Amino acid sequence: MQKNDTAVIEITDIGAGGEGIGKADGYTLFVKDAVIGDKAEVKVIKAKKNYGYARLMQVLEPSPYRVEPKCRFARQCGGCQIQEMSYDRQLVFKEQKVRGNLERIGGFAPELIDQAMEPVIGMENPFGYRNKAQFPFGTDKEGNPVAGFYAGRTHDIIANTDCALGVPVNKDILEIILAFMKKYKILSYDEKTGKGLIRHALIRYGFTTKEIMVCLVINGTEIPHADDLIKALTKIPGMTSITVSVNTRRTNVIMGDSYEVLWGQGYITDYIGKIRYQISPLSFYQVNPVQTEKLYSLALEYADLKGNETVWDLYCGIGTISLFLAQRAKKVYGVEIIPQAIHNARENAQINGIENAEFFAGKAEEVLPGYYEEYAREHGGEAARADVIVVDPPRKGCDEVLLDTIVKMAPEKVVYVSCDPATLARDLKILCGNGYELKRVRAVDQFPMSVHVETVVLLSKMNTTK
Repeated sequence: MQKNDTAVIEITDIGAGGEGIGKADGYTLFVKDAVIGDKAEVKVIKAKKNYGYARLMQVLEPSPYRVEPKCRFARQCGGCQIQEMSYDRQLVFKEQKVRGNLERIGGFAPELIDQAMEPVIGMENPFGYRNKAQFPFGTDKEGNPVAGFYAGRTHDIIANTDCALGVPVNKDILEIILAFMKKYKILSYDEKTGKGLIRHALIRYGFTTKEIMVCLVINGTEIPHADDLIKALTKIPGMTSITVSVNTRRTNVIMGDSYEVLWGQGYITDYIGKIRYQISPLSFYQVNPVQTEKLYSLALEYADLKGNETVWDLYCGIGTISLFLAQRAKKVYGVEIIPQAIHNARENAQINGIENAEFFAGKAEEVLPGYYEEYAREHGGEAARADVIVVDPPRKGCDEVLLDTIVKMAPEKVVYVSCDPATLARDLKILCGNGYELKRVRAVDQFPMSVHVETVVLLSKMNTTK
């Protein structure tokens, strides 16, 4: 097909970015805003040799799974790619996505996947689940400050203070900040010129504690008339922490390297299960606390700890999974590349009175192999062992050096928590080619209305008795 050609196609799948996928005479087309099951007229806007991108002109026969989006900006905003699909069908899509990657990339037999795969864990209420939101600031055509979200694949700001995925208090906070900026003629940051003061507002909310944090990211050293802003913000029930983070670099990175407390304390606290966490503006902390508890409880269930195990938790963040595991293990070692996160992890262990967790700052692919080699030197060639190794890597998955060390350490179980089913499948193929077998797989919907899915997998060492 060529650019500007039109076609009528049926949407049969969804792409990585949430685009509907259909075929016109065997030619694959990716169509934004189309839903699985739609019969639609589309117009080609970009044509490549084997596939192209098309614009949705009109839906001729709506999919039975098509629903009215809760947010009026759902199509424009880059945050919710599949809000126009019924939630039940979103869960089916995510489960199939995991299954398809295991089969296609991992090379696992469909019968084995059928045996290992457990039903996807969804949410009762798939809206208002985010405990963290980062709102960029900009200026509208009339010169007024606005806050909202970037339109998909752009840095154009859609003015929206009431995101359907966030908590309701976000709107109140943003309206206060915008009114303050208007009153004192404080300018939003302009990416093109590098001028203007207010870049972003980071808002965190403790679902259990009801504590609120506001961190303003600024292109300067201070906020004029800050006392007035603080006075207004502290009227909001639950306000616990107001901070500022300086970021004067011409960069897409949101936060500066540090932050300063303007009012209250430099963190909020919240719980996942019985474990209490301190969360600073720079902490990594899962954004969906309801599903995170389910996710970590599942990882703990898969690890099946009896109380005498040594466990390594790789890519441990602020110790979220480590401290869950430490409740049932003899000893847990956590590894994370971000020093601030390790500092938080040690603090969180202390807050919860957990003494059997130890944390190391560094790359997992360097710390674990380094420990393995050093142990062998100190113990006359004896290999370091672990009973259970848990990995929760970023989207790119695990480094091959790390996977090799996991195989050498020969834990009875590997629990893999993944945010990308493609790299998960790739890594499982390596581990299962080196003495492990796939036992249990379960998708957890951590990000409703988006195409992303978390997965927990249990691998067991072959030829061992439990």
